[in-house]
Amino acid sequence: MGEQTKYLLDESRIPKHWYNIQADLPKPLAPVLHPGTMKPVGPDDLAPLFPMALIMQEVTTEREIEIPEPVREIYRLWRPSPLYRAHRLEKALGTPAKIFYKYEGVSPAGSHKPNTAVAQAFYNREAGIRRLSTETGAGQWGSSLAFAGALFGIDVTVFQVRVSYDQKPYRRALMESYGARCLPSPSTETEYGRSVLAKRPDHPGSLGIAISEAVEIAAKNDDTKYALGSVLNHVLLHQTVVGLEAIEQMQMANAYPDVIVGCTGGGSNFAGITFPFIGLGLRGGSKPRIVAVEPAACPSLTRGKFAYDFGDTGHMTPLAKMHTLGSTFTPPGFHAGGLRYHGMAPLVSHLKDLNLIEATAYHQTECFAAGIQFARTEGILPAPEANHAVKGAIEEALRCKREGRSETILFNLCGHGHFDMAAYMAYSAGTLTDQSYSEQELAMALAGLPSVPEPA
Repeated sequence: MGEQTKYLLDESRIPKHWYNIQADLPKPLAPVLHPGTMKPVGPDDLAPLFPMALIMQEVTTEREIEIPEPVREIYRLWRPSPLYRAHRLEKALGTPAKIFYKYEGVSPAGSHKPNTAVAQAFYNREAGIRRLSTETGAGQWGSSLAFAGALFGIDVTVFQVRVSYDQKPYRRALMESYGARCLPSPSTETEYGRSVLAKRPDHPGSLGIAISEAVEIAAKNDDTKYALGSVLNHVLLHQTVVGLEAIEQMQMANAYPDVIVGCTGGGSNFAGITFPFIGLGLRGGSKPRIVAVEPAACPSLTRGKFAYDFGDTGHMTPLAKMHTLGSTFTPPGFHAGGLRYHGMAPLVSHLKDLNLIEATAYHQTECFAAGIQFARTEGILPAPEANHAVKGAIEEALRCKREGRSETILFNLCGHGHFDMAAYMAYSAGTLTDQSYSEQELAMALAGLPSVPEPA
């Protein structure tokens, strides 16, 4: 090829701090509210679920948060992750654009999720916690927390959304190999799970339901805390190691992105690659276009309402202002299980409201087609979630071709698809179909949003 296609940093360049975009926001984030009092929640309200170190990271507006050395030591197992120039994909598309991708599939669990799982396990262990409960969709987060729990001697219970539990048995096997207990959600282990099954025994589950079950377990057991793989501020904070490394690697490539594309479900992967670049722009640097790509079957940014809502279906969590499809909304069972969440991270939602990012949505078959094209040119088979970013990047490259523009495109390839072969087999066989949600169900879910008084 003549040109370098892979950009690597040595271990000394693993970031020493996470980047907190709250320090640079032109307008502060709306407060999280207690659903009973409608007053902003305080640290004591969150203490049953999280250790105090994570609660403080949730609310701080400091720009840099030091990464503890034990966390950086574990990061060395796979960080810094590589940045690639996708020369072969560019050639196949016939585009003048330059396409770069940051590859997070090199982590032990195969995705970006250990960036926060290791940090959360560390802070819980420091607080003396020995048990964690969590939810997972596709299983990327569940397997990552199971991995982190094994390293820190913490027992992990994972409630996996039923449709993904059935679709992805090997992801479940990976969680169990790391020592976690994995249950299909809704389950018979919690009051809320039993109440859902009583109404619909064949319920496919949703991340909102699984969150309710995991929160219930943590709230009822003093020795157990809750861990979340996306949405919350501290989770997005931990993922910024991705973008911080990418800034240095783009400098190595003597390039800077004109467009950054990220797949979005809850928002952690999208935030990880984009927030450090957005922060540079807010502080006077270059401002790339930022494109969030979400599934058309669960389009919180493009079809949801920016409003206060519960983070879970059982209404056990505080109220956060976010783009939401309604907490009772159950997305159809498409294969990108990690993107099947009714809400978007408050920080990502806030940036959308400030017009600092844009959003688009695609159906799963066109995303799988993009993933296949990527695999046949670049050699990596993406996870179904990551296919949305691949699709978004390809569309931007084709736009550059139509317009004759040689822009630089960056996206985060957040995980590999090695545990998703059943979905790829279905796609190849022509049996993978696009899923549509019920407009009536969406309207009902949005009509049921909690009533929150306007601030004085």
